[in-house]
Amino acid sequence: MSVVTNTTTIGAIEAPSRRNTELALLAFAVIIPVFAYLNVGLAMDGKVPAGMLGYGLGLGLLAAVAHLVVRKWAPYADPLLLPLATLLNGMGLVLIWRLDQSPRLIATSMNRFGTFSPDAPSQMMYSAIGIAMFVGVLLLLKDHRVLQRYTYISMVVSLILLLLPLVPGLGADVFGAKIWIRIGGFSIQPGEFAKLVLAVFFSGYLMVKRDALALASRRFMGLYLPRGRDLGPILTIWAVSLLILVFENDLGTSMLFFGMFVIMLYVATERTSWIVMGLLMAVAGAAVVGSTASHVKSRVAAWLDPFGCLETATDQNMLNACDQMTQVLMSFGSGGILGTGLGQGNSDLIQFAANSDFIFATVGEELGLAGVMVFLLLYGLIVERGIRTSLAARDPFGKLLAMGLSGAFALQIFVVAGGVMGLIPLTGMTMPFLAYGGSSVIANWALIGILIRISDTARRPAPAPAPSPDAEMTQVVRP
Repeated sequence: MSVVTNTTTIGAIEAPSRRNTELALLAFAVIIPVFAYLNVGLAMDGKVPAGMLGYGLGLGLLAAVAHLVVRKWAPYADPLLLPLATLLNGMGLVLIWRLDQSPRLIATSMNRFGTFSPDAPSQMMYSAIGIAMFVGVLLLLKDHRVLQRYTYISMVVSLILLLLPLVPGLGADVFGAKIWIRIGGFSIQPGEFAKLVLAVFFSGYLMVKRDALALASRRFMGLYLPRGRDLGPILTIWAVSLLILVFENDLGTSMLFFGMFVIMLYVATERTSWIVMGLLMAVAGAAVVGSTASHVKSRVAAWLDPFGCLETATDQNMLNACDQMTQVLMSFGSGGILGTGLGQGNSDLIQFAANSDFIFATVGEELGLAGVMVFLLLYGLIVERGIRTSLAARDPFGKLLAMGLSGAFALQIFVVAGGVMGLIPLTGMTMPFLAYGGSSVIANWALIGILIRISDTARRPAPAPAPSPDAEMTQVVRP
């Protein structure tokens, strides 16, 4: 009889990092906007635009820096988030540059301000700052669970950001909405950054309180209603969102703020009653404020009957809102299925805000219904990858944070696209990555950075367990 001893060590299976897949997709995400840039130049001037090489190199350099940072510090992150954001950012730069070339917009700017300054170079600078913010998030945020320590600090910071536009001498009233602050020669929209901080607060708060909020008191029409004592959080958030709507005339931030909380509340408790209650409260609040606040009333009038309110407008603000909405609807109508072609539309008739609030009208006119669906699909893919990241996260805080950020991103797409296409009243928010605006592009690159950090943690393989005495197997071999 002999004894054979085998010692086996069980190690972790190395998961694929998918960084090469990301690199290949990034190449397409840079090449497509460069060809779109060329298309605009040929359509408007009949020649290759002089700045195409610089634009391509600039976008490619930003994408390469972001990819190298992800490859080094988040090797297991989702491979689609960065290429999707890069493609949208690149196409946004092309559309803004296309509107910069419009003789009509140049003439309007000269008549109104006495000068014309193209917005595409500024947007490229903001994109570079956004990539720097993206890199900073990945370098400084080694583990997203650290953010849970700052739950109530994030609440204070978010309230400060939301109230800053009301500070005399700091806030700026732009066409009736008090959502900007001016520091030096720059305008900043604090609400764009507040949504990130609010997501951190909501995640930390709901992770602790979700068991109490999930309790039901009675059943009504198939829904389990929450207990009366648990209505405090949603009533508080609802009241704050109404205050934002009343004092800042900011319908977009108010909807985003309240909607994100309701989504995260539903995810945390799995109670459909919270969704129904949130929708009823949102409709009731919007109806009351929409009938009293003049700025919101103007946008509701432009939504209900944009052509009719051109004759019945009671002030200049309402007249501008109605005129813009009619131009937007005609832009979508003239685009048809395939569009007029890049550089060959007339969306510049919208004049101011053509490259920010209403840039989606340029997509509808020059790329048609097909182009609109492609852009919505790209946005939908970002939301889908964010939800998938939430489902894959191993910790409840990460699940709620990823879902909150994805929900906020989806809500912003809905309110902007829905407002421009006439589904809901205009909100004044900007289309992420596509529209002109430094605050928006910087905040959304930070959002992508947080999602990539959570996905890297979720997809990272577990460490190999240490060898144990059980791994030694003794086998008796009989002669």
